[in-house]
Amino acid sequence: MGEPAGWLALARRPDVVRRARRVAVIVGTILVLINYSDRLLSGDIGGADWLKMALTYCVPYCVSTWSAVQAIREAGRSD
Repeated sequence: MGEPAGWLALARRPDVVRRARRVAVIVGTILVLINYSDRLLSGDIGGADWLKMALTYCVPYCVSTWSAVQAIREAGRSD
């Protein structure tokens, strides 16, 4: 496997995607509630806030994906 193509292939594995989605939903929701609960409750949400909330879910997804791919690659090296 070439470096970038191999990394992306691992990142697209169904088990990696499922785990990253689960982490993103849980952690992203917690972060949105911490950062935006006052605005959500008051109804004072603007267009930029919705975009920021959506991006809030991307961060844990990316971190989980990166971590899983690195762990898979490291396990492959030690075998």
